[in-house]
Amino acid sequence: MKRILITGAAGFIGYHMVRHLSNQGMEVVGLDNIIPFPEHNFKNERLKALGLNVENLSYGKTVNSKTHQFIKLDLNDSKKLELLFKKNHFDFVLHLAAQTGVRYSVENPLLYIDNNVRAFCSLLECCKNFPVKNVFYSSSSSVYGLNESYPFKETEPTDLPLSVYAASKKSDELLAHSYSCLYKLPTTGLRFFTVYGPWTRTNMAVFLFIKAIYNKTPINLFNNGEMYRDFTYVGDVAQAISCLIDIPYVNNRDTPFEIYNVGNQTPVKTIELISTIEKAFGKKAIINTKPLQVGDMIKTYADTSKLYKKINFKPDTNIKKGIDLTVKWYLNHIEKCEKTYLFS
Repeated sequence: MKRILITGAAGFIGYHMVRHLSNQGMEVVGLDNIIPFPEHNFKNERLKALGLNVENLSYGKTVNSKTHQFIKLDLNDSKKLELLFKKNHFDFVLHLAAQTGVRYSVENPLLYIDNNVRAFCSLLECCKNFPVKNVFYSSSSSVYGLNESYPFKETEPTDLPLSVYAASKKSDELLAHSYSCLYKLPTTGLRFFTVYGPWTRTNMAVFLFIKAIYNKTPINLFNNGEMYRDFTYVGDVAQAISCLIDIPYVNNRDTPFEIYNVGNQTPVKTIELISTIEKAFGKKAIINTKPLQVGDMIKTYADTSKLYKKINFKPDTNIKKGIDLTVKWYLNHIEKCEKTYLFS
């Protein structure tokens, strides 16, 4: 049976991957530091939904649910992380832990260097010393920065990031390449394109718009809604990652390093997203127009032909279906969703 470590297991995509891969029969160990958020937040709620008793969580202690194990641990705690690898003999690592948020990174750059770059290097050291079959890690469409050659292909230049967050993700890709080159450690970067769905991060536009329209409170619409995002449903992301893990890795390259776009290939205007949510609720949005914000890209658009060639699957849940599923989840968890905890 395959054994996998999933970092960021209490996060949005991490939650879905723990559930998905456990259901696929893998032995899953989830890891998250669950900070710097308040006690009552979406991270704890996600862990509860995964069957964990959050009251029993203590730093460095592994706890069990019916489907997986979980440990509260900081990736920069190198000694404890090394002990975890020594004990578990992981086949794979899925690294989803990260400090998220484009605009927040402009104000708090060092936080992103510590949590995105230094932490990933700490993890790669363990993967080097206790070899795994592949290290899958989250990158971002934000690495394409000022690139205006649409759709974005993995071969396009990514040396003009617009935010510290984007720069930290590009740094992770460079680190992965160096470890693949130096130590023949297989690494696979996943450039996610605006992932949304149930249990989404509460600072994401989809969640903020859903909450505002439901409560009839104003929405801040930047750049007059003239921004495009390749919204990608989280269920499709889980399926794509699962397919990549299932394919045996054949090391036929001097540097076992790959990058894949994971996107829907269908950019949607922000104003169209709002319209879709309005229809799902049967309510009209109250809109405040705002200028373009620092660090924001005008458009993201994924070319996923490389991913499809590899796994014969591409994310394709349309925005109406994805929003309907997300709104349904919101209404079923209304008490929790009405309390907003940024970046959780």
